[in-house]
Order: sequence, then structure tokens, then C-alpha cells
Amino acid sequence: MKRAVAVLLAFGAFWLGAPRARAQASPSETVLRISIDGEIEPILAQYVENGLARAAREHATLVLLRMDTPGGLGESMRGIIQAILRSPVPVCVYVEPDGARAASAGFFILESADIAAMSPGTEMGAASPLLEVAGYPVQVDPTLRKKIVEDTLAFLRSYDGQRGRNVTLAETAVTDAKAFSADEALKGNLIDVIANSESSLLGQLNGKTIRRFDGAQTTLRLNDAVIVNVSMSSREKFLSRIVQPDAFFILLLVGVLGLYVEFTHPGLVAPGVIGGISLLLALYAMQMLPVTFTGVLLILLALALFVLEAQFAGHGILGIGGAISLVLGAIFLVQSPMTVGGVGLGVALGVALPFAAFFTLLAYLVVRSRRVKPATGTESLVGAVGEVTETVDKGKGMIFVHGELWRAARAGAAGGTAAPIPRNAQARVVRVDGLTLYVEPVNGAAAPEQHGM
Repeated sequence: MKRAVAVLLAFGAFWLGAPRARAQASPSETVLRISIDGEIEPILAQYVENGLARAAREHATLVLLRMDTPGGLGESMRGIIQAILRSPVPVCVYVEPDGARAASAGFFILESADIAAMSPGTEMGAASPLLEVAGYPVQVDPTLRKKIVEDTLAFLRSYDGQRGRNVTLAETAVTDAKAFSADEALKGNLIDVIANSESSLLGQLNGKTIRRFDGAQTTLRLNDAVIVNVSMSSREKFLSRIVQPDAFFILLLVGVLGLYVEFTHPGLVAPGVIGGISLLLALYAMQMLPVTFTGVLLILLALALFVLEAQFAGHGILGIGGAISLVLGAIFLVQSPMTVGGVGLGVALGVALPFAAFFTLLAYLVVRSRRVKPATGTESLVGAVGEVTETVDKGKGMIFVHGELWRAARAGAAGGTAAPIPRNAQARVVRVDGLTLYVEPVNGAAAPEQHGM
């Protein structure tokens, strides 16, 4: 009897504990999917790092990093690679869909993964470090180029050999800008797997024992794995648009234009609000992007030339110089020695030229409005000519100006040398003090006073 009771208790404990065991096992069978689609920039790097941190907190089995990128900023690339190398959860970088690429910075990220995988019809490589402006490579000092290449190769060797891959062949992607198809990469031992889909990839990885960066061995159990997608937060999506070089350039110009309009036309409010917000967003992006001092100075020079053109009428020379300076400032504004990271030439021309024309026109209108004589108020009386109705002498007298009768005083009478202005003479208003007009005779001559019969 006792034996039967013990068996029943053990059986009950097993069934009561089984759900809990299954609940505890489910997190270890989770695959977190992170996506890189587009240029690699600081906000995208932050999103990837946050996703890897979440995988560690949730004890996921694997991180699946889907990638299709032409490259990106070097510092952002290094941040992602460092997060992959120290991740306690194995990371599989998968280049998909068909036609996708892992170029430039994407090549380094692919090689840093615990498992490098590609879909058929994809490519990798072309990772030579170049100093590029608006997408066009420029010549640099040979010594500087050698330093950049050697630093890049050393960084690649620091983890690629540890992953057991073909370091010599991988270096040709840097030294010779060589690119590889998926089949070439697999045959050259640059990647581990070619898979048509995510399910096919997980099937090939199930039960596979991999060697981590720290030398530990891990066997992947992916029989019942559930893929959980990690999406960008709304904040990350918004900020990722701001830190794009093209968007940064546009925000910078909108901010400058809005504040200029508000300062020259106080009370409009809307231009100041829009300009202030745009300029603050541009300053935030400036902290993330490799902004050059030369680019900023060229843009400031362009604005100064636009104002000078409007004020001194340089017959278009100053305006053309400002437009050229603005385009060059856009081109030099953001630079990255690793990959394309500057303002596109099309955006630079398409935004800078209309902005130059509009800003010059606005500055011209502002300058002209300040030169126009006031048409209302007492200021409009200065320079007006009227008829003296009562002799103006030593602070006494009356004058008829603009259809109104005003108290008049002789300008320059304080020293006692100014002659009185007789009745019926023409006098010009020199200045206005309250309700008194200070006048002087027209052409220095006074008309003779007429007497009635």
C-alpha cells in the first residue's frame, strides 16, 4: 500500500511539474530576429545592440540578424561587431532576400558572426576603405590611406581567424575591393551556410555545435524554436531618419531659414518655431554623424554671400558664389572613411539652388524694406515741405504740412544765429519732437511776408 501511495505521489508531482518545466524551456527555444535594411548608422547600431541585450535577458537560443546593406559608418559598424562578439547568445547573420548584399561595413559584420549565412543570389565584400564625398571617392595621401587599410585589416583579423574562416581571402575584400557571390563565399570558407529561407536555415543549424568567440562549444537546439521579430521602436524609427545625411542637411537649412525669417519679421511665430525645432534636430544629428568643420564653414560663407548680394547688388556674382559654396558645403558636410556617408550630390543641388534663390530674394526684400521711407506716423513728416502760416522764430510759429497745422520751431535756433522764417514761406521739416516740427527754409531763402489791405 505504501509503495502504491509513493508511486501516485511521484506521478502527480511529475504532471504538476511538467508545465512549469515546459514554461521554463520555452525561452531557450526562442530565436530573436533583428533586421538591418539600409545604411548602417548610429540609431540602427543602437537598435541592434538593444536587440542583442534583449536576447541575453530572455535567454534566447539564437539571434538571427537579417541583413541587406550597402555599408555605413565605421563607428556604427564597430559598435555592432563589438556587441556581437560579446553576446552570450549565438548570433547568425543571414544575408537575404535574393539580390541582397553585405557590402563594405556589412561584410565586416557578416564575418564577425558565430554563423555566417547567405541566401542564393546574394553577394558580399567590396570592403575597401575609401574617403568618399557624396558617394564619389577622392584621392588621399598614400600614408593616410595605408594607415586606414592596415587598421581595417587588423580589425578584421582580430576576430575572423577566431571564427575559423579564411582570413587571407577575407583580406582581399579590403585590399583589392573583391566581392563574392554566395557560392564563392561558401567555397572560400568565408561563410558557413547557404539557405533558401529562414526555416531551411534553422533546419540546417539544428543540432549543430558551434565554437563561440571565447572558445566555448555550444550545440543549437532548434526543433521547436519560435521566431520572435524585434522591431524598431517609434523613437528609433524617427531618429534613424534624422541622422541620415540628406535629412540632416535639409533640417539644417530649414532651421537657418526659419530663424532668419523670424528675426527679420518678428511676430510671425511659425517660422521661428519650425526653424528652432529643425535646428535642434539638426544639432542632434550632428552629434551622431561625422560632420566636418569645412562643410559647416562653407555653408556659413554661403549665407553671408547671399546677404551681401542682396545688400550691395553684386550683379549676381556674390549670389553665384554663395550657391557654389552651399553645394560644396553640402558635399563636404558629412564624410566617412569606411563607406558612403555624405549628402547625395542630387540632394545637394536640388536643395541648395532653390534655397540660394529664395534666401537671396528674402534678404533683398528685408534690405529694401529698411531703406524705404516710412509712409505713416510722424517719421513720414521728416523731409516734407509745408507753408509757414505764422512766423517761425525762437520756438514759435505754425506750419501747414500734409493737410495739417503743426506747431513749428526754427531748426538751429538754439545758438541764436538762425533767421526767422516769415509767414507764407516754404519750409522743410528737419526733425520731429513730439507735436513740434523743427523746420528750415527751403533753399535757404524766405518768401516775403504778404500783408492784407
